Amino acid sequence: MRASARIFWILAVFFLIVAIMYGLLTGLYEPLGIEPVGFPAILALSGLAAMIGTYLTLNNRKFGTRPEDRLDAEVEDEAGVQGSFAPYSWWPLWASLGAALVFLGVAAGWWIFALGIIVSISGVIGWVMEFSTGQYRH
Repeated sequence: MRASARIFWILAVFFLIVAIMYGLLTGLYEPLGIEPVGFPAILALSGLAAMIGTYLTLNNRKFGTRPEDRLDAEVEDEAGVQGSFAPYSWWPLWASLGAALVFLGVAAGWWIFALGIIVSISGVIGWVMEFSTGQYRH
């Protein structure tokens, strides 16, 4: 994870530099100042890369050197259970449908955006709470 964290930190710094340069260059040509879409989008891209870099850095500190960080690692070093996944869950479908409606709503209309928020929140809550029913209830 150390190499992946470094890559995302490099990307975060790169996109921050690009956002600053983009803001300065478009500010020279726009009569009202900074261009309203590109500068915040590139700045958000830098923030997203920093979030992933932070996550990978914290996981590297918590779990130490992983097999993918070692040059002498074998494929079977990472063998075993990778997680617990619901085999026949419909909740990811609803969460992704809600996300698609949210993105469509930004372009087409705010009422579609609101509907997408409702569908995606219910999908994510159902997905998270899927194993908290029946005998697994807390």
